[in-house]
Amino acid sequence: MTCAATALAQPASVVTGIAACRGVVDATARLACYDALPLPGAATAMPGATAAAPQIPSARGAVAPAPVAAAPASFGLERPLSADTQEISSRFDGDFEGWGPTTRVRLANGQVWQVIDGSSAALYLRSPRITVKRAMMGGFVMEFEGSNRTAKVRRLE
Repeated sequence: MTCAATALAQPASVVTGIAACRGVVDATARLACYDALPLPGAATAMPGATAAAPQIPSARGAVAPAPVAAAPASFGLERPLSADTQEISSRFDGDFEGWGPTTRVRLANGQVWQVIDGSSAALYLRSPRITVKRAMMGGFVMEFEGSNRTAKVRRLE
């Protein structure tokens, strides 16, 4: 199905909601407005379940609710992502000898991160401090104390 056909197949309430969202001035409220719209092809609710209608901010720029803060322990696992925590730091216990394309790195705080960018590096560091920072498009980058090398990672545990 083409994009035009998909747009034409949307219920009138979705099309009206999109038009209303375009008029919201505040960027955060506009994003909240779009997020409240149902996704195309989304499964219908389970029988007996009641679905609340999405709340669409007014065109005057109603303020969206504040995002829920993610605890550092859940940094990297939260869905949707919380913008409150921008980085975490921990140590690698023992000698760190680098990474390969799918290496898993267990930090002293118990978090496990996996390299996902296909990169590799040979580093010889003793118990380095490792910092994981938010990157563009919702990704994460791992930095190593004593090195200028970084790896794109995702959190497993």
